[in-house]
Amino acid sequence: MAFSFYVYYRVQPLRRTEAMRAVTQVIAAIAADTGVTGKLLVQRDDAQLWMEIYEPVDDADEFERLLTRHADGADFGRLLQPGQTRRIECFSRLQCA
Repeated sequence: MAFSFYVYYRVQPLRRTEAMRAVTQVIAAIAADTGVTGKLLVQRDDAQLWMEIYEPVDDADEFERLLTRHADGADFGRLLQPGQTRRIECFSRLQCA
């Protein structure tokens, strides 16, 4: 079964450039470790709300462990708006009859 990961968070407006460097580092590290290339999106009406998308992922538990490790390694938390965290959601395809 393949999984899709969605990671969303709000970055501090004045740290946008640093956040872009950090997320680029995380996406590159994930690609090197897993072969899964992430995409970065920004919400249409809110430039501080970002979302990373990773798919397809075969081993959800290992992937989430690596994703957390690389984000922690990039010290990503310091770039987020106060009180915000990186929210990780994992979905799988629902088979319709």
